[in-house]
Amino acid sequence: MIPTPRSRPAGDNAASTSQEVAPRFRSAAVRRTLIICAGLIVAVFIGLGTWQLKRLQWKLDLIARVSERVHAPAIAAPTRERWSQVTADADEYRHVRVAGTFLYPLTVRVQAVTELGSGFWLLTPLRTADGSVVLINRGFVPAKAGDWRPQVSPDTQNISTPTDIAVVSGLLRMTEPGGAFLRHNDPIGNRWYSRDVQAIAAARNLPLVAPYFVDADATKQAASTETAADSAKDQPVGGLTVIAFHNNHLVYALTWYALALMLGGAGFWILREERRIQNDKPGDDRKTNSNTA
Repeated sequence: MIPTPRSRPAGDNAASTSQEVAPRFRSAAVRRTLIICAGLIVAVFIGLGTWQLKRLQWKLDLIARVSERVHAPAIAAPTRERWSQVTADADEYRHVRVAGTFLYPLTVRVQAVTELGSGFWLLTPLRTADGSVVLINRGFVPAKAGDWRPQVSPDTQNISTPTDIAVVSGLLRMTEPGGAFLRHNDPIGNRWYSRDVQAIAAARNLPLVAPYFVDADATKQAASTETAADSAKDQPVGGLTVIAFHNNHLVYALTWYALALMLGGAGFWILREERRIQNDKPGDDRKTNSNTA
């Protein structure tokens, strides 16, 4: 006698069905959530890549404008009436010319590292015809023994005004407030690590100082005799302004687009594999057993 399979109670069948359907609903909900999140992340990556392309165009335009300013003929430096309108975007690295008398005793030495080694920028106030002052970075001088010790600030009350008129051409630069990395300017100790126009003006008791300084162009030193050659060694070397802009925006854009492509491709592959697994899934075992019986 062949035993017949026992039939399950109706309640057991309903419970079993609900237990099988619930994971399917949960897995479908999780899958939809992951797809939405992945889509949002891909959209963010694409947006970041597009933003970097816009930044690239902005940087290329900036480089072109600065290059045009640097190589243009020198124009008159902004006067007192235009100081409030001077900005980095519109005026920095503009080739300018200014005339006046140098106040050499009020020169400030700012520590610097250039292609010539370690040393100092020499910033000397230039008093113009209208009484205003423009700081001129006359150039770089190498450091000597004892130069790193604190220097005594000059007596700003008893400064003789020279009569020789100097005409200086160079690049307009914006002030560098604060100091260098991890090194702050020390006006009391006369230690300077950045070309902070306002701080230098206050330390040297200079009124009516322009909000910018000028990096003087390179000048040819006469060295026809041995004496002239020796004196030229002590002259500041101008024309050492480094004009360089970091322009990695194209690399950043390609990186964001590559991440978006990889994430999108990975999501597509996962969805395709899950769909294939669902299609290859065998039929209901209970239905097969029922047909066999």
